[in-house]
Formats: sequence, structure tokens, C-alpha cells
Amino acid sequence: MIPVLGSISLSLALGLSAISIFLFSVFLKNADYRFFIAGWRGAVAISALSILATFLLLNELLISNFDISYVAHYTSIETPTFYKITALWAGQSGSLLFWIFILSVYTLIVLFQYKNSYTRLMPWVIIVLVIVQAFFLVLVNVIENPFSPTNADFVVVNGNGLNPLLQNLTMAIHPPTLYLGYVGFTIPFAFAIAALITKDTGSVWIRSIRRWTLIAGLFQSAGIILGGWWAYNELGWGGYWAWDPVENASFMPWLTGTAFLHSIIIQEKKGMLKTWNMILIMITFTLCIFGTFLTRSGVMSSVHSFAVSNLGPVFLGFIAIILLVGTYLVIDRASILKSEKRIESFTSRESGFLFNNVIFVVICFAVFWGTIFPVLSEAVQGEKITVGAPFFNQVNVPIGLLLLLFTGIGPLLAWRRTSKEALIRNFTIPILFGIAVFIACFFLGIRETTLISFPLTGFVAAAILIEFHRGTQSRSKRFNEPFFTALKTLISRNRSRYGGYIVHLGIVFMFIGFSGHAFDSELEFAMKTGEIKEFDGYKFELVSITPTERPNHIAWIAGLNIWDQENQLVTRLFPEKRVYFHKDPNPDKRQPHSELDIHSTLVKDIYTIFSGVDMEQQIAYLKIMINPLVWWVWFGGYVLIFGTMIALWPVKEH
Repeated sequence: MIPVLGSISLSLALGLSAISIFLFSVFLKNADYRFFIAGWRGAVAISALSILATFLLLNELLISNFDISYVAHYTSIETPTFYKITALWAGQSGSLLFWIFILSVYTLIVLFQYKNSYTRLMPWVIIVLVIVQAFFLVLVNVIENPFSPTNADFVVVNGNGLNPLLQNLTMAIHPPTLYLGYVGFTIPFAFAIAALITKDTGSVWIRSIRRWTLIAGLFQSAGIILGGWWAYNELGWGGYWAWDPVENASFMPWLTGTAFLHSIIIQEKKGMLKTWNMILIMITFTLCIFGTFLTRSGVMSSVHSFAVSNLGPVFLGFIAIILLVGTYLVIDRASILKSEKRIESFTSRESGFLFNNVIFVVICFAVFWGTIFPVLSEAVQGEKITVGAPFFNQVNVPIGLLLLLFTGIGPLLAWRRTSKEALIRNFTIPILFGIAVFIACFFLGIRETTLISFPLTGFVAAAILIEFHRGTQSRSKRFNEPFFTALKTLISRNRSRYGGYIVHLGIVFMFIGFSGHAFDSELEFAMKTGEIKEFDGYKFELVSITPTERPNHIAWIAGLNIWDQENQLVTRLFPEKRVYFHKDPNPDKRQPHSELDIHSTLVKDIYTIFSGVDMEQQIAYLKIMINPLVWWVWFGGYVLIFGTMIALWPVKEH
């Protein structure tokens, strides 16, 4: 009964989407407010029915109703309850329904928050949101119905279970967080289209979506960082970013979305970059749809992609419609999108923002080209030419360092024009600090890219901290406040500005972590219990190999003591070798998995992988990696998220 109710809910939501669009069209034609209310109620019903369908599927996952194909494919009796919940977005149809669920929640917030606001924009905003909902509703009703029955002529007593790689707390949080970012950009996109259609392209639509853009950016950032954390802690290759197609798909809208967030500041303050902002938000939303396409179409192989289907052409068709409609509107409204002012000087904050935007877009294009090139090469030449990490690193590392440079330059520039005296005063200390770091690195034997990246991080950190110090010192003198009181008040009264500076500081910390990758080292070896191996200044002792059986897997646990050169115990680590579905009589369905263990410090990580075991000989096959400065990547991520939350937090009225 419940599966039928779920299918009916999705069908009704799809039907109501057409009715709601029709009612708003009538309202726009004759201005009868009754049609607006009816269309508004229809939009509410669409979201409510979509949310209901999501909870119905979740219920079936929790009770293990294997009569539903999706439940049978992604859960089992042995699957822990928590991972039965996360199975909602583990597969194709479930993730599409989850996309609709998030969009429906966002849509309900917009519907109730702005019901009596932005009267010119709202009918078109709602129409755009309903159209996007309708697209995904078509997918789950016609192509990938999550309530489809299991295609078997016998009673299914147990399901396949969840992929072991997904049975991880971080992976349980990462996809929904990333989806909250993807879907969040639908709101700014809807307001942008509405502004173009109504020709209300001033600052009104910008003010209405600034907070939504920050929310989307916050979740996008958190999702990317959590994805890197999952890859580092779960996949066992010792890294957190491999330029995987799906990684790139999440990174590209973050780049253009961040550029958009910076450039709307110029439009708000100076009435500039109106056309550019429209293009940026359309590209960002398109890339969000493209990211969903890459993740779920199966067009590219990826460790992050767990679904293969025939959705590719449908997604590409939708993307084409977005681009065609958006391009037409921007060209048709070109006359009203002209900037009210021009950049007066290269030494202005406006110029810094513009250069910043260009760099973001260039990086995005490089990533996009490298991502789609294998598909294009296969289509044109019949041979898939793989583009790996060396290409992305070679192209993006220099551009990324340039972006880091402008992260430090921007805060030191004034609006309109920065005088020669101000340039000397503002840049002297950061440059000197950067030079000092360069000299220190040179004498420490650091060469190549890191000899550039470390001084740049020093320059940018000094520039940001100076801005905090000057603002705090000025307030402290003016209001006779203690330094830290003045600092707290300064941030709370200027959340957007100083929250942004904290974000930039987070980027600096992350770049420190990125630079540490140049000093990675690793060693693979076999060890018997009681044996000691030396590597990179440490001694590794295999103390024990302990087998243990758990509800959904069997594990062998390697007990490792790690000593330094002075024979001081550094830590004890317990990496595991697991086999999921070990009770399945079919050996092909048993899934081996290595659960690594890490000792992390500010300076370096000791990264241990238990790749194989011979219990008869009491031999463990291990891989040890020493990864310097990785801690700073995660710390920088926390700072970035914290800064975004400060910028997002409402300013108290005084």
C-alpha cells in the first residue's frame, strides 16, 4: 500500500506542477490575484507531496521492504539502521527523489518567506522553481521510479546491502551536504531569471538572493571538504583530492558560485557587472545540474559514482534549454544590464574583485575541459583519452597560486582608487613577511612550487591580519574599548566583511596543507607479529593480528606500535582488513575493504593501511604513508566554514 501511495504522491506532484504553471500564467495575463493564490497553493502542494513521497521511501528502507527494487538493491537485513537511512541517496532513483526533497524544502521556505514581498518577481520565481521541480518529477515518475517493484518471480528474503565504501559516517553526511549546496543555487537562479523577464535588474534581486547564495556556498564548501575527508579516511590511497570527474563536478559550481558571491558586492555598491552576474549565476546553476548528470548518468567512471543509467540525454537536454533561455534573456536585456559606473583604476578594489572573478572562471574552464575531454575524444576519435591528475595540477596549481595572491591583495585596495601612499603603507609589511618566509624556506632546502606557495601564504596571512588589527585598533581608540572587546564588536557589526576575511584566512591554511603534499612518502611491506620495520624516522612494530566478527562483516585488526628514533612510543594504531557480506555463499558477492587508521598532528600524518592478511603465517601486508601538513587542510576547512557562517549571520540592529 505504501509504495502505491508513494507513486501516487509523485504523480500528483507532477500533475500539479503543470496546473500551477498554468495558474500563474493566467495571473500574469489578467492580474487576478485569485489565480496567484491558487498557483501559490499548488506550488505548496507540489513540495508537500514530494516531501511525503521521500518519507514514504525512507519508511520502506527502514522496514526492509525488499518488494521495492530500490530497497532490495541498497539495503539488507544486516545493514545498520543509520545506513538504511543514508541509503536514501545511495542509488539512482533515491538520489533524484532526495534532490526533489531538498528543492521542495527550499521552495516552501521561499513561498512562505516572500509570499507578500517582491511582488513583481515572485510569480516568475515560483514558475522557475516549479519547472525545475517538474523536470526531476518527470525523471522519478517516468524513468527512475524509486517505488518500482522488485523484478523477481520469488520472495526476496534479503537485499544486496549498502556499498561498504558508503558505510562511513562522513559519507553519510557528505552527499546530502553537497546536495544542499547544489540545490541551493536554484533559488538565486530563479530570482535572476525573474529579474530578466520583468526587466527589474537593479539591486532588488541581488538583495533578495545574497543570503541564499551564502547558504548554498556554505553547504557546497562543507560538502567538498567532507568529501575530501571521506576520501582520505576511507579510500586508502593517502590523498583527499584526485581530480576525479565527480570531484570536479562539485568543484566547478563552487568556483563560479564563489565568483558570483564576490561580484554581486560590486553590483550592490557600484552598480557594475550586471551582465556578468547574470551569466555567472546561470553558469553556476547549469554546472549544478551538470554535476548531478555526471554523478548519476554513468557517462564517466568514478569512485564517487555509484549509479549507471540512461538519464544522460535527458539531463543534457535540460541543460541545453537552460543555456538557450538564459542566453536569449541576457542578449535581449543587454540595454538594461549596462553598468552604471566604470572601473576607474587598476589599483582599486573593484579591479581586484574583477581579476579575482576572472581567475575563478579560468580555473573552472580548465577543470571543465579536462573533465569532459575523455568523453569528447571518444565521441570524435572513438578512443577515450584519459586526463589525469598531472594535467589538472600542471594547469591549475599556477592559477591557484595567482588566486591566492589576489586573496591577499584585495583587502589592501581601496574602492575607486588606491593612492601611492596607501599602496606603500598597506603592502610593505605583507611583502616583507612574504620575503622573510621565502628566505626561511630557501635555507631549509624547500624548492620548486612550495618555494612560491609558502611565501604567498605568509603574504596573504599578514595582509588579512593587518586588516583585522587596523580595524580593531581604530575602534579601540575611538570608543575606548579593550582590544579583544573592540575586535568582537568590529566583527559583529561588519559580519559580511570580516566573515569574508576569515574565509580567506581559511583558504590560506588550506594552501599550507596543499603545499605539504610535495613532501609525501610511502612504503609497502609485509610483517610478521613481533617484527619491527623502520621508515622515515619511525619504527613500526606489529604487535598482533586479531580476528573479530561483527553484524555485517568480519575484520582482522592489526595492532601497531609506532616509535620514534629515541624509542619513545608515538602512538598505537589499529588498521583493519574487512570482508563485508562474508556469510554469503557466493564468494563473488563478498566485498573486501581496508579500514585504515591515522595518527594526525599539526606537522604530519602517519597513515596506515592493512591491505591483506595471512593468518597461518601471522603476516600482515601493510602500506605506511607519511603525509606532512594534512591537518592544515581540515583546519582551514573549519575556518572557511566558520567565516561563511559569520558572514551569513544576521547583523543586529543598533
